[in-house]
Amino acid sequence: MSATVRTRIVKIGNSQGIRIPKPLLEQSGIHTEVEIEVEGDRLIVRAAPQLRAGWDEAFAMMAKQNDDVLLDEVTATDWEQVEWEW
Repeated sequence: MSATVRTRIVKIGNSQGIRIPKPLLEQSGIHTEVEIEVEGDRLIVRAAPQLRAGWDEAFAMMAKQNDDVLLDEVTATDWEQVEWEW
């Protein structure tokens, strides 16, 4: 079910904004962060993608398959050998 709501632009500090009614937020699935895009005379507001979503599962699967080993040999730099305190 889609709803159209008319609202006003309000001043928020040096910016302006709109209040989004709770039912519209619930229907959209938007919770915290959003992306805003201009398309012609419209603002498109969508939920921001979850960064690194699924990484925990991917790393667990890599470990299970023994695919989480370093490919390069570990070599200390001159700076690490001289300047760094271990």
